[in-house]
Amino acid sequence: VQLQASGGGLVQAGGSLRLSCAASGSIGSILVMAWHRQAPGKQRELVARITSGGNTNYKDSVKGRFTISTDNAKNAVYLQMNILKPEDTAVYYCNVEGKSYSGYYSRFGQGTQVTVSS
Repeated sequence: VQLQASGGGLVQAGGSLRLSCAASGSIGSILVMAWHRQAPGKQRELVARITSGGNTNYKDSVKGRFTISTDNAKNAVYLQMNILKPEDTAVYYCNVEGKSYSGYYSRFGQGTQVTVSS
């Protein structure tokens, strides 16, 4: 399973960005799609996740500002980020969990940089 993420960039505080990530390869059945992020000197953390049933979870600090969504036909996951803050600056990684013929898997994409200037 391969993941290709895009959409990062430099934006001023209060601005918006939309991240995209598409999965390809031996995907099988996708169970969960998510976005994680890692800021310099900090551990990677979960930002938002969405299950195959459409249930969503968000990190408290992004609730009301970020929205995760999927396009099942494209095996894609998106993260709409509004009212961005400097503390949102990080490398964002998409993550897919699923089951294929070879069993359960969890994959991370290559990461896309999001920088929010004050």
